[in-house]
Amino acid sequence: MTVSRRHAAQVVLGLCSFTHDSSAALVVHGRLIGFVEEERLSQRKHTHEYPHHAIDWLLREAGLDAHNVDVVAYNFQPHRYLAESPAALRLALSASTRERALPRTRGFAKVALRTRDRLRYLGERFPAARVTSVQHHRAHQLTAFAASGWDEAAVLVVDSLGERQTTTLARGHAKANPRTQTLESISDPDSLGYVYGAVTEHLGWRRGDEEGTVMALAALGDPARFRKLFARAVRTTPTGFVVDPLCFPPRVLTSGYPRTSRYFIQETCPQRHPSEPLEDVHQDLAAALQERTEQVMLHLARRARRVTGLQRLCVGGGVATNCVAIGRIVEEGVFDEVFVPPAPGDAGTAIGAAVAAYADGMPGQPLSGVARNCYLGPSYAGQELELSSWPGLRQKSLGTDRAEFLADQLAQGLIVGLFQGGVEAGPRALGNRSILASPLAPGVVDRLNATVKFREPFRPFAPMVLSEHAGEYFTLGQEAPYMSMASGVTDRTRQLIPAVVHANGTSRLQTVTHNQNPFMYEVLRAFGRRTGVPVLINTSLNVKGKPICGTPNMALDCLANSGLDAMLLEGRWITK
Repeated sequence: MTVSRRHAAQVVLGLCSFTHDSSAALVVHGRLIGFVEEERLSQRKHTHEYPHHAIDWLLREAGLDAHNVDVVAYNFQPHRYLAESPAALRLALSASTRERALPRTRGFAKVALRTRDRLRYLGERFPAARVTSVQHHRAHQLTAFAASGWDEAAVLVVDSLGERQTTTLARGHAKANPRTQTLESISDPDSLGYVYGAVTEHLGWRRGDEEGTVMALAALGDPARFRKLFARAVRTTPTGFVVDPLCFPPRVLTSGYPRTSRYFIQETCPQRHPSEPLEDVHQDLAAALQERTEQVMLHLARRARRVTGLQRLCVGGGVATNCVAIGRIVEEGVFDEVFVPPAPGDAGTAIGAAVAAYADGMPGQPLSGVARNCYLGPSYAGQELELSSWPGLRQKSLGTDRAEFLADQLAQGLIVGLFQGGVEAGPRALGNRSILASPLAPGVVDRLNATVKFREPFRPFAPMVLSEHAGEYFTLGQEAPYMSMASGVTDRTRQLIPAVVHANGTSRLQTVTHNQNPFMYEVLRAFGRRTGVPVLINTSLNVKGKPICGTPNMALDCLANSGLDAMLLEGRWITK
């Protein structure tokens, strides 16, 4: 239960748990000790379970136990769900929403009670701690702003649902003790994340997991076919947008209530089963959805600029993972610079909740360890590696020229897994849990999709590039350290490395500096010396349906059961 008194909190545990993408973050005396998503350790993708693996690792890393925790900060507030229950009754006034009014009221009340019970459970797990709840969008805001390292910025959060909010516009300030002030908000049932998830499900993919697949499919379709429908379904207003319930009925927090209407199905197509082939209508539907998402996100960014008057923008929430929309905001020049944290989705709110609780407790030390830091999870350097469970694998230790060796293997056309250092935060592999390949290798995209990742053939692969050479290949015009922005490409890219260019003419790039990842920087330099192109394909170390490999055992399973040629695992070269 939430306690309102304020006092200095020296050990703060932030949690995202019981919903999806469970995670934990630990702040001790103002320093972020670490952050990790439970799936990276439990091997259960998007797990909703209590993140005991993550918590155990964090406390061990800090040399603490549960009795040393002063505050447990949870990323939802139960009373805010209760506020929606009476408000939902207004839906009874409209014939198009009347049948959902009472179920919606009951659903929000049920989630409020469930959230309250979760806070009590956390109190039992940490009997010496004060348990506090943090408003969901505030946690998103602080995750994005604190990770930017900026003194002030506009902060835009767009997701499916946080208690009642779906979109917030805030001002972030005070780098040493991050604060955000919400200036405007949009409440459910007007939700861009809800719409994108509904169409993802309609197209036969898993909502809350495979929206990126729909974004990739959109590049193959013609948005004109359903452009008018989406302009009506998600209509912009001077301060934001509204969702038409005729197309997307209001959310009910109980299973059994479709997210698309009969009208929407009549105007588009029947729901696709995952086993059914993709047709032009599916591509066109994805294209229209993506186009409208980009338009609304651009509209919201312009609103953020007008309301705050600031020159920098931080973007968080699940919709911030739509790299094409973020790229549009960057390339339209709405702000001088745009930042998306490495973990913009719900998992990252564990960091924001911890930051909020620390900031609210009259901190004695400035916050550190959050800004521009993504390698926040467990490292396994120096551990013995036992291969007896994988009899088909062989290993040898490499010397000091590991970067040169790896670059040489990649230049020869090998597809290699890389496992080094701390686990990345967020959904993108950023050079510590990666699959690397040469963009110059013939047929590399088809091979990666078919034999390594086991995913749809239209899915693109992202390039990583030395930051100082990014302008030769990409038109983004700013750093993109967390692979969160799609960029236009130059003629040089189209001519030399078309494998990294998606059907819409963009690439979701990652820029790499020496300070960010010294080893990957040296690999890219070495690869550039061999090929003349300091660019590599970088995709996450996993196969479809599995989480990014957080542990050596997960990585070895991935090598043994996929088309990877080899793996560099903490200085050891492992082959089949």
